[in-house]
Amino acid sequence: MEPIAITGIGVVSPIGTGVEAFGPACAAGTVGIGPAPYHGSPGAEHAWAARVTDFDPDRWMDARVRDGSARFTWFALAAAAQAVADAGGIDPDRTGCVHGTAMAGIDVLAAAQHALTSDGPAAVPRRMNIAAWPNMAGGQIALRHGLHGPLSTVSTACASSADAIGLACWMIERGRADAMLAGGSDAALQPLTFHSQANYGMLRPVTDPRRASLPFDVARCGIVEGEGSGMLLLERGERALARGATIHGWVRGYASVSEAYHPSSPSPDGVWEQQAMRLALADAGIDPADVDAVYAHGTATPVGDAAEIAALNAVFGGRPDLVVTSVKGHLGHSGGAANVTALIAGLWGMANGVVVPTAGTTDVDPAATFRVPTGTAPLEHRVRTMLVNGFGFGGQDSCLVVTAER
Repeated sequence: MEPIAITGIGVVSPIGTGVEAFGPACAAGTVGIGPAPYHGSPGAEHAWAARVTDFDPDRWMDARVRDGSARFTWFALAAAAQAVADAGGIDPDRTGCVHGTAMAGIDVLAAAQHALTSDGPAAVPRRMNIAAWPNMAGGQIALRHGLHGPLSTVSTACASSADAIGLACWMIERGRADAMLAGGSDAALQPLTFHSQANYGMLRPVTDPRRASLPFDVARCGIVEGEGSGMLLLERGERALARGATIHGWVRGYASVSEAYHPSSPSPDGVWEQQAMRLALADAGIDPADVDAVYAHGTATPVGDAAEIAALNAVFGGRPDLVVTSVKGHLGHSGGAANVTALIAGLWGMANGVVVPTAGTTDVDPAATFRVPTGTAPLEHRVRTMLVNGFGFGGQDSCLVVTAER
C-alpha cells in the first residue's frame, strides 16, 4: 500500500473525549466500566457497560441535527470535528468519508417499536429512518463539513472501523480523493443486545465491574458492551508533507479475509486471523520480526481470546519481546469503534514511547508466548511499527499496519 498519512485524530470514549484526555487515561489503565442503564432489572442484576457519561451533544451540533440523529451519529460528528480541527482544515471538494458501524441506530428502532406497540402508529417518530439508518453518521459528517468526495458506510461487525480505514486508504491510493475521514462509532447500550448476548453465552455474570472485561486473562468471562467513536483524517502523503501537516503516523498495510467458519466463533487455531495479519504485513512490506506492538482485538471472551493467542503465537513465532495489549478492559467492546479507538491508543503510545496496559487483566493466559502489559501504568517501549486487529461476527478478519515513519 502507498503510505497514507494520519493528520487528524478525534475520539469520544467512556474514559475521555479528545486525545488529550483519552491517551493518558488509557496509559493509566483507567477502567470505564460501570452499571449499565438497565443494571439491576430482572435478568440484568449484574449488567455492566462502558458508557460515555459526560457528552454534551449541543457542543458539537445544532438542535435540529441532535433531535434528528441517533447517539452513534452524535459521537461520530464529535470525533470527526476533532479530527478536522487537528488536521488544520480540509479541502471539501477532495475529501470524503468512510464510516463504520455494527449496530447503527438499533436504540432508535427499539424505542420506535416500543412506541408503536404501546401507543399506536401515531407515536412512531417521523424521523426514525434518518436517525436509525447506518449511513446517516457518514452522511451527517459530510453535511457538517460540506464534503463532496466519496461517501461510504461499512458494517462488518467488530471489524467495521478497520475496514473503513482500509477502504479510505484505497480510495486515496486510487486517486478518488486527497483526504478521507475514516473510523467508526456505535452506541447500542440497551436491554435487547444485553439479553441476547447473555442468552447466547457471550458473558458470565460478575459482581465487580472492574473484573467484567479481562482480555487475555485466565479468568476472562465475556464481553462488556461499550460505546463511543474514533475518526481519523487520512491524507495523501505528499500533500500532507507539502503543507507541513503534523503527521501522527502512517497507515502502511491493510488486509481483510473471510473465515467462512462459523457465524460467531473464529476457527480455534486462529488460522484465518493469522492470514489477515500476514496479508496486512505483506501489504506493508514489513516482516513480522519488525513489529513492536500489537493492539489486539482482545474481546475477553474465552473462545475469541484463545483463537487470537494461537494466531499471534503462530505469526510472531513465540517472541517474548513482542508486546500485545487490548483496550477492551478500558472501554468494553464498542463495536464499530473498537478498532479505531485501539489504533488511537496506539498512536498516543507511539508518540509517548509507551504501550498502554491491558486494564483489569492480572493473570495472563500462559498460552500467550508474548508480553501482555498489565497494571495501572504504561509499559515503556519504543514502537515504530504496530499491528491493529479487528475480528468480528460473520467471520470478518481485518488488520491494519501503522508505522511512526514513512
